Amino acid sequence: MSQLGQPVRAGRQQQQSSNEYDEGGFTFRPATKEQAKARIAIQGVSGSGKTWTSLALANGLSGGKRFAVIDTERGAASKYVGINGIQFDVLQMQRFDPRDLVKALAAAAQAGYEVVLVDSLSHYWKGTDGALDQVEKHKGKYGNNSFAGWKDVTPMQNDMIDALLSYPGHVVVTMRSHTEWVLQENERGRKEPVAMGMRAEQRKGVEYEFDVVGAMDVTNTLKILKSRCPALHNQTLERPDGDTDIAKPLLEWLNDGAEPIDPTAWVDAATAADATADSLLATYREAEAHGALATPFLHPASGEPTNLGDFIKERGTALKNAA
Repeated sequence: MSQLGQPVRAGRQQQQSSNEYDEGGFTFRPATKEQAKARIAIQGVSGSGKTWTSLALANGLSGGKRFAVIDTERGAASKYVGINGIQFDVLQMQRFDPRDLVKALAAAAQAGYEVVLVDSLSHYWKGTDGALDQVEKHKGKYGNNSFAGWKDVTPMQNDMIDALLSYPGHVVVTMRSHTEWVLQENERGRKEPVAMGMRAEQRKGVEYEFDVVGAMDVTNTLKILKSRCPALHNQTLERPDGDTDIAKPLLEWLNDGAEPIDPTAWVDAATAADATADSLLATYREAEAHGALATPFLHPASGEPTNLGDFIKERGTALKNAA
């Protein structure tokens, strides 16, 4: 297990107080490139091949090991089991409360899956009990004001995105695209209607959260819309192999850097029997500096989903009050 370094603090030392976790100084550190985990989104219209491409991609990222699929598409992913040797474990979701995705990610992290695929993220926006449904449910206490209903739902959405980005492994999500039909000239010179994928069915701007975003069309062509990985920048791939065409160059880029601290080191430190209020605060600061406070895991006492930052605060406060 990775060893935790000593936290770097700035400014004068402050006596611990009830809100000590929110009183940390702002510390600049030398920038370093660390190895990282993939954060990928593939969107597309119905029949574009986003599920199969994402499965092959997840298989490549996992090195052929079993990975986790959180399935909202009524078993669509399972129809591909065994093709090209792909094997995975699936969790079928029947309701799409954003908080349920946080729970599913925490369970996947607890089980140790190195790769998780969410097929698809769109249901957590406009599916049953998704974010839009939640607004309808919450607006009643604000005089049926839908805009005010977002006061309760935006934190759910933000927590879901944080859980995806902080997952201690590779994350691939699919998203449905808003479909519009346009007339295009075919090879015979005749106009015919073609389904075109427009914006993804998720919160506007969600693409900013991912390292690589691609859009697939009905010809199974993948257009990379955004990529922090230079090898994939602005690429157009016809009937791509998710393993060799996407996972391989992506892993070469992700693995180029210093070895990062394993997030489980912070989880182990936070749950250690001999942890103290001071050691937990130090662990919090170190995880905070590495952007790992939202790392999802299951609460060791209740079994309910939580995140690293909230658990450390809870336990640290309890130990301090008991002293």
